[in-house]
Amino acid sequence: MSDGNFNRALLPSTPYASGVKAGKAQERAHVEQAFRAWLRAELPELTADEVEAKVAAFKRLL
Repeated sequence: MSDGNFNRALLPSTPYASGVKAGKAQERAHVEQAFRAWLRAELPELTADEVEAKVAAFKRLL
């Protein structure tokens, strides 16, 4: 009786899942950069610490 790992080893490799994860990570980075740029443009009176706090809160929502 074989185990699941042995059966998976016989299948061809599919990089789809790792590509999806990499794409999601890139998209999160782009969204964070866009949010920082928007925040600086819309609320220029914020200090650097306030911007970081708002970005951290935004990242938790993602």
